[in-house]
Amino acid sequence: MLIFRLFSVITFILLIGCASLPAKPKVSKDAVTPVKVSVIKAKPKPTQAKTDIEPEVLFMLLTAELAGQRGQYDIAFEGYMEAAKRINDPRLAERAAMIAMYMKDSNKTDEAVSVWLRHDPKNLAARKIAALSAFREGNKQKAVEHLDVLLKADPASFEKTLFELASTLQKDGNVAFTYEVLEALSLKHPNQAVIYFIQSLLATEMKNRELAEMKVQQALVIQPDWDKALILQAQIAVFSGDLDKAKRLLRNASLKYPENDKIKKLLAQILIKAGKYEEAGEIYKEIISANPKDSESRFASGLVNLQLDRDGKAEDIFKKLLDQPDWQYQASFYLGKIEEKRGHTQNALAWFDKITDGPLVFEASISAVSLLAKNKQFDEADSRLSLLQNQFPKQKLRIILMRAELLSQQKHYEQAFNLLTTALAELPDQKELLYTRALMAERIGKLDVLEADLKKVLSRDPDNAEALNALGYTLLNKTDRYAEAEKYLQHALRLQPDEAVILDSYGWLQFKLGNAEKALGYLQQAYAKQQENEIAAHLAEVLWTLGKKSEAKKLFTKAIKDAPEDEYLLDFQVRILNNSK
Repeated sequence: MLIFRLFSVITFILLIGCASLPAKPKVSKDAVTPVKVSVIKAKPKPTQAKTDIEPEVLFMLLTAELAGQRGQYDIAFEGYMEAAKRINDPRLAERAAMIAMYMKDSNKTDEAVSVWLRHDPKNLAARKIAALSAFREGNKQKAVEHLDVLLKADPASFEKTLFELASTLQKDGNVAFTYEVLEALSLKHPNQAVIYFIQSLLATEMKNRELAEMKVQQALVIQPDWDKALILQAQIAVFSGDLDKAKRLLRNASLKYPENDKIKKLLAQILIKAGKYEEAGEIYKEIISANPKDSESRFASGLVNLQLDRDGKAEDIFKKLLDQPDWQYQASFYLGKIEEKRGHTQNALAWFDKITDGPLVFEASISAVSLLAKNKQFDEADSRLSLLQNQFPKQKLRIILMRAELLSQQKHYEQAFNLLTTALAELPDQKELLYTRALMAERIGKLDVLEADLKKVLSRDPDNAEALNALGYTLLNKTDRYAEAEKYLQHALRLQPDEAVILDSYGWLQFKLGNAEKALGYLQQAYAKQQENEIAAHLAEVLWTLGKKSEAKKLFTKAIKDAPEDEYLLDFQVRILNNSK
């Protein structure tokens, strides 16, 4: 199970505690909060030319307010702008600027901000909006000028300001242009580490890892012990697939910042990614020892123990999290998985059914359906799946695939094939649907459909090891096109040389080609990795052919005891064992 997650640019921004600009509100009658006219009248500026609002201006403000409530933003903008020009109150210009920003009209935004700054020249909020507008307008010079002013006016808050802008602009898709503006800004302020840091984040978003590494290194030259930059540098190493470098960087950073749990947690995640579960577990122990209330680390520790097959210890950890509102549903899910692993179906279902909220509701429901199907409670499984169809319309694809699986388990292959064909009429290029229909097509003898579906998958994804294996295996099993089968299986084996089912397919191909000794090596590797019934049947047949009949019988006896109805083992029994008597 995967508990390691790479951080996106936004995650980094959240990680280091930076605020983001408000998201664009939904269009509604009160999307733009109206200005209270009485407040404006009650607090005139010392430099205000008039002490009272003229009836004409008051009418403009009331009209603008009503227009804003009705969603007539053009009229609302004009009203506030005209009033702002007549009354020396920056709040009117601010309101006009907010409306223009909501409308994404850079010209109107610039006009409003210009009036706003004329009334209140040192207002940094106005300057930020002006900078954001310049970015959205694609005006590099103006964007640099506004950022330059912001940096000089409030250097202490510039880091936060830059993160706010970068976060908002990333949502707009202006990553490359934002990078270019910051490059120009860095020429004016070469000693501002935060500029290079943000550039590194943007380069990561643009998938330019070398540039990301160079920029974060520039930031660290200026601030060698900046923990945020050290974390980012390690994360870039992860993106590049260099886990050893990431571990080294984070271990060094952890020595510099022994109290920084973010560094330790990231190191633990990387160790998990590298399969170093014991080491990751020790880090979580250290974190929990220092802060027993760190529920996130306690939960992660539970997952690590699951990976190490310490189910009892994991169970204890998850049960202690049940009284934590933020973790009770995740804990319940994995307690269900533990009971499922133990073969305690009803206990597992009870845990899954407790999950009524949170991100794992659908996963728990699907796990319950799968468990019922495994227990041959197909009616109950189908009933639950029907409920999910209405409850989770966005999960339509997974529900279709699960329904096809249910039908397949009941050997209703024709129904499953028809279900998938109907789904493909709506989603003709959907990879999972094509692959699954190909499997059903093989079951009902439609090899032409199987071949067409798998080749369609491969035309879009030529390195799809599953499709390569399925096509190669079918060709060697159902036809005499061994040369084609070998081409597909060799490709799959190059992509995933340690995958048991691919080793099995290639071994079975060698057996079909008459290379029994060579086949034995591949099939033994496959069975050592995954003691699956079809692999057992293949291995037993090869052993028998090589004269190792006692080994073949021993293997068969063990496998058939665990799966007395398995079609592959029964086929071996009928063809080989029964005919040898």
